[in-house]
Amino acid sequence: MKFIVTLLLCLVSLSSFGHDWKAYWISTDACQSEPNTWLSYRKTVHIVQVPDEAIARIAADSKYWLWINDNLVVFEGGLKRGPNPEDTYYDEVDIAPYLKAGSNTIAALVWYFGKQGFSHNSSGKAGFLFDCQTSGIEIISDNSWTCCINEAYSACSGPKPNFRLSESSILYDARKEMEGWVTQSFKSSFPGASKLQKAGGAPWNKLVKRPIPLWKDFGLKNYVKSYRSKDTLICVLPYNAQFTPYIKIKSPEGCKIVMGTDNYYYYNGATENLRAEYITKAGIQEYENLGWMNGHRMYYFIPEEVEVLDVKYRETGYDCDLAGSFYSSDAFLNQLWRKSLRTLYVTMRDTYMDCPERERAQWAGDAVNESGEAFYALSPSSHALTKKWLCEIIDWQQDDGSIFAPVPAGNWRLELPGQTLASVGYYGAWNYYLHTGDKVTLHHLYPAIKRYMELWKENETGVVSFRNVGWVWGDWGSERDMFLLINAWYYLALKGMHQMALELGYTNDADSYIRRMASFKNAFNTHYWTGIAYRDSSYKGKTDDRVQALAVVAGLADKDKYEALLNIFKTEKHSSPYMEKYVFEAMMMMGYEVEALARHKERMKYMVEDPYFSTLFEHWNIGIEGYAAGTVNHAWTGGGLTILSQYLCGIAPLKPGYEEIAIVPQPGNIRQAKAEVASVKGMIKSSFIQEEKGITINVKTPADIPTVVGVPINNTKEIRVNGILIWKQGAYRINRVALAYEDDSQTHIKFLVRGGNYMFQSINY
Repeated sequence: MKFIVTLLLCLVSLSSFGHDWKAYWISTDACQSEPNTWLSYRKTVHIVQVPDEAIARIAADSKYWLWINDNLVVFEGGLKRGPNPEDTYYDEVDIAPYLKAGSNTIAALVWYFGKQGFSHNSSGKAGFLFDCQTSGIEIISDNSWTCCINEAYSACSGPKPNFRLSESSILYDARKEMEGWVTQSFKSSFPGASKLQKAGGAPWNKLVKRPIPLWKDFGLKNYVKSYRSKDTLICVLPYNAQFTPYIKIKSPEGCKIVMGTDNYYYYNGATENLRAEYITKAGIQEYENLGWMNGHRMYYFIPEEVEVLDVKYRETGYDCDLAGSFYSSDAFLNQLWRKSLRTLYVTMRDTYMDCPERERAQWAGDAVNESGEAFYALSPSSHALTKKWLCEIIDWQQDDGSIFAPVPAGNWRLELPGQTLASVGYYGAWNYYLHTGDKVTLHHLYPAIKRYMELWKENETGVVSFRNVGWVWGDWGSERDMFLLINAWYYLALKGMHQMALELGYTNDADSYIRRMASFKNAFNTHYWTGIAYRDSSYKGKTDDRVQALAVVAGLADKDKYEALLNIFKTEKHSSPYMEKYVFEAMMMMGYEVEALARHKERMKYMVEDPYFSTLFEHWNIGIEGYAAGTVNHAWTGGGLTILSQYLCGIAPLKPGYEEIAIVPQPGNIRQAKAEVASVKGMIKSSFIQEEKGITINVKTPADIPTVVGVPINNTKEIRVNGILIWKQGAYRINRVALAYEDDSQTHIKFLVRGGNYMFQSINY
């Protein structure tokens, strides 16, 4: 079995860079690879017969737009670099639908960032690569192509974007435009391209196939509404989105139009982000700024002598469907779920992002929460972004075994121990496998995670010593019991490693991890449970609600501590929106649904009820009470989405890849709720209605998949499924439809059924 997996991994590696590449990285001798350089490429090829499929492998440092025979083929291709500290991603694009027999014109526009960032590792050299070899066609980038610097593009004057961003604010001067250069009819000529390196050569090195889809392009759309205030045209978007702004005008030459969103001008995280500028030529003209922005409002600052003929926006984003859903009788929870979904989607692109304007960085703690939400809210195509994130943090592992985030990155190298432990453990790597069943990726991740875990050493009390490395960040805010926070995350990592070792057949490792978990749990409770809370003796602040929450979700805290912990969750509220997800989850796991919902609603009230924003904030408020520096769309805040689908409606995988499913709703005081999850096995649906006479639960799961349905116990006298009596108080009834058995928590009566449609009715009388 291990040999087969090793062979599969080798095949994956070979497929990402075969030996049949013929193309060269190309540029122009005039290019000095300055930041924010734009290059135009052209090639004319003759084709005798168009094949059914023609896969072109395309790479750029850093982004490209591709036209064939006047048709736009790719809108913003390429991924921010890199899969590891040395290498570069490439795209695969089927260009056959755009080819024709005879003469064909290929044109590409390349944007070279030329800057390091928290989400991009610059090669230091601008270049473009194109390799298509199929069915008698050979189109390869070499010195038969033409190339020039596109002088219409340059960088805006200050303020420049903050150092975390690899992108520049774009200035486009239409007076320097090479009109029609992407078309077949273009008559001028560019200089011949220069060959830089054969595919696989430095500084771009090995080419790794893009692991996520090309962007979904929603096309140019009208804004919801637009209105003008003096020199400013304000355009309203339907929600916070990733988009490129478009404008059509009639203007004299030399006027400057400035473009930016409300996330630049008002809600910018207290730092410089991205904007755009356009200098007009004379006459009617149109322009779309190719560097994506995000926000709820688009601002065009336009001189009064410029006549606006039209404005639009093009939304682009990660190519997945918003396939999951949630609805309840509680309007607040519905809005929370919707805003969480919008926050998730606007923070997905090349990587998971903490925020789409200030940093665009794949912080590991944010990605853990995002990936958990994606499994419940999005179609399975979203899983590839989670796999990419996990592979990147592993493939960027340092020589000493440490793992840091965000990656990919050119100007960040510090480890955040708590976030790294979250990523490699139960909620990161294991949760990915649990929802996907992707064992090949698990095999790839496991050795590096094991090596990282070996960096953590047991101390004299039986937990682990504090590794004072990198940035020891436990959460935003105060009252952080850091030693216990890190130790709780370590235990969750152990828990994940134990599960992974069992699944991969590493029995010796699994035995070692389970023994370590037992000794650790005993030590944690012996030395750090005070009788009313978990607390490190050297910590002098208020009781940390985060530590208590992690102790519950990790399994460190047993049921005899739940009442005391509930008192803490009612009084101590120090966690940020990032860690509040774990408090919410802990309270649901403990069975305090009413109290859990009440706390989460109280803490999330300001941002959920805010009528302006469609997304959730980095901090609890925006612009008041010391929160001015936060962003208004922060990935880590939407964890409540997961809890509502997983616990309130009860949908969860019991075995990896949804080979067995649980639907065990915890309604609390919610009268009615329903959820849908687009799993790897198909759509799963759960709904309930609570009435005085009992509860009705409807479930729909993929055919033949074993499903455990839990019916809450509440003075229950009998239970029927599809109208048939299957359980009665005092006497279990067993038939071929379902088998009843008691839950250890004594909160549900559970039934094992085969996949299909079922209506469970619990009757109280």
